[in-house]
Amino acid sequence: MIPSNKSVANVPTATDAKPSPAPKPVQADRPAAVTKKAKHAVPAKKATPAERGTKTAKILALLKRPSGASLQQLRKVTGWQAHSVRGFLSGTVKKKMGWRVVSTKPQEGERSYRNISK
Repeated sequence: MIPSNKSVANVPTATDAKPSPAPKPVQADRPAAVTKKAKHAVPAKKATPAERGTKTAKILALLKRPSGASLQQLRKVTGWQAHSVRGFLSGTVKKKMGWRVVSTKPQEGERSYRNISK
């Protein structure tokens, strides 16, 4: 018996098949400790000095004093909330600028922050 055209038309031919994509190579020789972040790490930029009259310059001037500055003094100078001042000290002054800022709190009194480097 001769097959009908319908059944032959539904059968895929070798020319209709698409080639399968090549499998991605496995990098077994790559050490587990190397990550993208460490591989492409950008060296820290040197912080530029703060311009006169800016909030950053005012905070840095207060931190340079031998007695340092209290959180309330830093808030008053900048007009920021307490969490913003602490975040600025941690993120910008310590991490980006590389300053060593020490927080001290006497038995009776208010916590103060001061720069102990440079």
